[in-house]
Amino acid sequence: MLQITLRYIPISSDVSFLAIKQDEVTTIPSYLTIFYIHVYSAIFTLFFGIVQFIRITNRHIKKLHQLFGKFYFYITVLLAAPSGIYIGFYANGELTAKTAFVILGILWWIFTVIAVVKIKQKDIQSHRNFMLRSYALAISALTLRAWKVVLVYLFQPAPMDVYQIIAWLGFIPNLLLVEYYIYKTKQSKI
Repeated sequence: MLQITLRYIPISSDVSFLAIKQDEVTTIPSYLTIFYIHVYSAIFTLFFGIVQFIRITNRHIKKLHQLFGKFYFYITVLLAAPSGIYIGFYANGELTAKTAFVILGILWWIFTVIAVVKIKQKDIQSHRNFMLRSYALAISALTLRAWKVVLVYLFQPAPMDVYQIIAWLGFIPNLLLVEYYIYKTKQSKI
């Protein structure tokens, strides 16, 4: 993801993915700015999110966990998820893909907010579960690219068909795996 993000430095209106989004770039004044907000903020959510799952064993790590958690929260809730929702409305792949990306962004935002509400209520297990859900959505940027490689290699579908499929495969399996993990973890404590 870092390599993909670095393609967008310096800012350009026709680099990489933007080369096929020229209608949006040229006709929607805010599209390019919001696209770059999404690209530049989402990469940080991947970093700050993953370090949240390190076991907390002492006070110093707990402080770092809280600091990185705040970064993850603010970047996700104020920048990455809202910009993802916005560009989701302009996604390739017609209504099928647009719906998937908008739902992804909304759920990402909601799960992240609920996670913070739960920790403020001192409900650590619910906080952890909602952060797992939130991060499962954050890494959809990675999983949709992995699915794209698999689908193209195995089936060679038309590009727009691929996009419509990976829009959903990027996050639904992630959420299902997290829900299974949460369920199994809860079962093992009974």
